[in-house]
Amino acid sequence: MRSFSTVDQAAGFVTLPVGLKIHWQNTVFIRIESFNRQRQFWQFEQILLISVAKKMQPQAPQPVKLIIGILYTDDALLANALDLLKPELGDIDYQSPVYEFNISEYYFAEMGHPIQRMFISFGRLVNPKELAPIKIQTNAIEDQLAVQSNRKVNLDPGYLDFDKFVLASAKYNGQKVYLDLGIWADLTLRYEKGNFYPFPWSFPDFKRGLYNAAFQRMRELYKADLKKKRGDR
Repeated sequence: MRSFSTVDQAAGFVTLPVGLKIHWQNTVFIRIESFNRQRQFWQFEQILLISVAKKMQPQAPQPVKLIIGILYTDDALLANALDLLKPELGDIDYQSPVYEFNISEYYFAEMGHPIQRMFISFGRLVNPKELAPIKIQTNAIEDQLAVQSNRKVNLDPGYLDFDKFVLASAKYNGQKVYLDLGIWADLTLRYEKGNFYPFPWSFPDFKRGLYNAAFQRMRELYKADLKKKRGDR
């Protein structure tokens, strides 16, 4: 069994024995091996390239695009909700097509039916940590627009970055990560090779890919937002 692997030095790589770590141009090169259970022998895996600073320091997250998924049964109350959101969260830069929400009857008793679904996004990028307080704000707007204590507009804030869409949730589940203020982050979609894909726990309508075109458009806007933000510096 070979204990060395030769790689291209011209590309900035070096020859490494198994387990050896070496620093080269602020990158750590590590040679590892793993057990192949099918073939029952130890094999060498590829060299891992882990970019690191000389001293690892926490970094501020890249700003993300704020998105709100909306369920509603009353057009006038929807318009009121949008008017209430703008002073709190800024200008809306995208409004998706309206989709019929017929995947579940869960909200029928409270909201009535038919229920419509849409998504909006905002031009102002936010820090991911803002998701929890934004969820508290949207809950307050829902209460403000309730009719006899029943919601007629359901506001679900989330954020989009290049790799994923995350929804805020006030309910715990095994896959959710706690944020703050009683709010959890629920990983809902992942982006890979030009498309969005659901997770096993994603809501059924997200699993069907009904909104992928809208999320593609919002991702394009996010890319432009980041470019503009960097250009303003």
